[in-house]
Amino acid sequence: MNKVNYQKLLDEKIEEFVKEGRVPALFLHACCAPCSSYTLEYLSKYFNITIYFYNPNIDTKEEYEMRIQELNRLIKEMPLKNEVKLISGTYEPEKFYEIAKGKENLPEGGARCYRCYELRMEEAARAAKENRADYFTTTLSISPHKNADWLNSLGEKFGEKYDIPYLYSDFKKKGGYHRSVQLSKEYGLYRQDYCGCVYSKEEAERRNAGREN
Repeated sequence: MNKVNYQKLLDEKIEEFVKEGRVPALFLHACCAPCSSYTLEYLSKYFNITIYFYNPNIDTKEEYEMRIQELNRLIKEMPLKNEVKLISGTYEPEKFYEIAKGKENLPEGGARCYRCYELRMEEAARAAKENRADYFTTTLSISPHKNADWLNSLGEKFGEKYDIPYLYSDFKKKGGYHRSVQLSKEYGLYRQDYCGCVYSKEEAERRNAGREN
């Protein structure tokens, strides 16, 4: 079975917009400022962007607020070609803990993460439709630890459910992840060492302890 090249699909779609002289409205689900940095640098040339911060998986309200503040600072400080604005969803950790039941001890990247992607992607699609966007997508695929096939299939599924086109993407391609690391250093961004949930935090702490030992 041939693997889908989501970056190629994105390039082809952008080429269409450029030829047509269109600047579509993109609803961009974001998890944090570091993951948004390259994504914004890349996409703001072609879209008017609404960043949607909806991440009920984040372990504390303090962490949640810190990530929003850093995203807001990044938007203000980055030279972005087209309009970029930020809106925040409701912090609903109970929804994450509900989908994580029975999966608490699974390693990162497994079924618990899939359900977490599903939770966030569905809400992003619903909100994108409500905000009358032309397309929606997510920054999550920029991480080497995130499954781009899962994310794109969920985007397609919920795009059809809520009648809002999904923008196929795999932002780690074309050096995207490495560029996000560079931009994080350039802007002095708070760069967390775990995805956001308490389970990924515990796994990161065990990993770090192992390195120290």
